[in-house]
Amino acid sequence: MHVESLDGRLLFAIPKKGRLHEKCLELLSGADIQFRRHHRLDVCLVKNHNIALVFLPASDIPSFVGKGNVDLGITGQDVILEAQMESHVTEVLKLGFGKCALQVQVPEAGPIKTVEDLAGKRVVTSFEVLAGQYFKEVDDRLQLAEEKRTKIEYVGGSVEAACALGLADGIESGDTMRAAGLHAIATVLQTEAVLIKSSTPKHPALEPLIKLITSRIAGVVAAGRYVICEYNIQRARVHDATAITPGRRAPTISPLEDEGWVAVSSMVEKSKVADVMDELVKIGAEDILIFNLDNCRV
Repeated sequence: MHVESLDGRLLFAIPKKGRLHEKCLELLSGADIQFRRHHRLDVCLVKNHNIALVFLPASDIPSFVGKGNVDLGITGQDVILEAQMESHVTEVLKLGFGKCALQVQVPEAGPIKTVEDLAGKRVVTSFEVLAGQYFKEVDDRLQLAEEKRTKIEYVGGSVEAACALGLADGIESGDTMRAAGLHAIATVLQTEAVLIKSSTPKHPALEPLIKLITSRIAGVVAAGRYVICEYNIQRARVHDATAITPGRRAPTISPLEDEGWVAVSSMVEKSKVADVMDELVKIGAEDILIFNLDNCRV
């Protein structure tokens, strides 16, 4: 691929591997962003839009977006903060996947029970910046002298092994560590995947396309959160029914052949649908149907 073929295209950074990669591909498919990535190539052209996808390590995406090297990107909130790029990127949309907690964890059978117990000791982490900021606040609060402050050490992988090998008293990680005999004593950050753009975009002419892609992705995200609930209810119970299914703005209510009944259609959060159906049955709703959404605009 020639560099010239990227001229004038919106550059969209996607994590090239890891826990976010597959979810991002599903998101692109749902937004009808059509592409074919050739083996081992990290740049590919979108067939139906003036876009080029750039596959990068998730940890590099905040810097590429913040410096204006690419126009849009998907990465984790924790990665943005760790890269110290939060003032250089704008969070456009929360994507609802890649959720995890960045926690302080210690050996379950050990003497350390709180972060105050851990202060002044050794902490290993792959989030050196966030850990440093967190424990600086703890050390300041406890008024620890410089030589007694918490020591933060970077470990790129196998963080859980550090405690077992005696290399650290505690760890800070977003991974599940229960199998390693560790447990959380504090949560530093709740994080998820987000769509970001540069706070100082270099290509203002691409803003309409950025808005279009953002709208499409928002539709896919919303479709994953909601279902359509349809049911029949006696006209006299409509007030009770719409209190259970208020919809995003208002439910759609249609008359039936039987004047004493109406049909109701409403968007319902997918995570609450079983409870909603139970409540509808209690007030006499019948023929309750649930339909999944492939995409929407809300």
